[in-house]
Amino acid sequence: MNVIEANGAKIPVLGLGTWQLTGAAGTRIIEQALRLGYRHIDTAQAYENEREVGEGIRASGVKRSEIFLTTKVRHTSLAPEALERSVKESLAHLRMTEVDLLLVHWPNPQIPLAETMGAMAKMKQMGFTRNIGISNFTVSLVDEAVKLCPEPIVTNQIEWHPYLDEEKVRAACKSHGISVTAYCPIARGRAVGDEVMTRIGKAHGKTAGQVSLRWLVQKGAIVIPRTSRVERLSENMAIFDFELTPAEMADVDALAKPAGRVVSVGWAPKWD
Repeated sequence: MNVIEANGAKIPVLGLGTWQLTGAAGTRIIEQALRLGYRHIDTAQAYENEREVGEGIRASGVKRSEIFLTTKVRHTSLAPEALERSVKESLAHLRMTEVDLLLVHWPNPQIPLAETMGAMAKMKQMGFTRNIGISNFTVSLVDEAVKLCPEPIVTNQIEWHPYLDEEKVRAACKSHGISVTAYCPIARGRAVGDEVMTRIGKAHGKTAGQVSLRWLVQKGAIVIPRTSRVERLSENMAIFDFELTPAEMADVDALAKPAGRVVSVGWAPKWD
């Protein structure tokens, strides 16, 4: 299993994003992913599927110690007492004593970041999580979080795919030894029909989606594609047996556009 080391954490490069994976079907896809060899599962309180994730992990037969499990605290629960209550709820839903990584899902300017990062550090110190991190943080917020947090931050999970230039945030994270985890790495399917990535994929016997994931991996990202289809699980795993050339990387780089973002929420920060 390929891993990225960051501030003491060893994070599998490929994970399964579980947004919208709910009910029995959600449990089955999580179980199947682990049986196929996935060892990184990403969920969140906001996804309302932590029970299904926990059930899928137990049904897989894979030892808990072999799985890197991430969950996230809602942006409305970032005040210290609410954050601790949220984490305890997550663990109860998962039926677990700890997660491997706990993230602030979205920054919330209404709650002092110092209070939030202090509470996150406390969750680690209390043994509820082995590592802590952030998600959807801009350059200035990354720098501020690092200054305010008593414990190391291991990742910033952001939307990142070929249509979105995230070099500024990536550089900020790198300067602090923080890894970058890419969500929506295939741009919610947009990459699948892309002519440039289809052409590159044909040269390697791969799909456009695999090219998108490979491009990110070669950029140093952790990728957590979401799928509800078993055949896609295997496809997303098959990204470590080929390499894009510098020219191919440049062709994919050129796809980024100012309006490339696919996730839009009212509480998002002002992006870099």
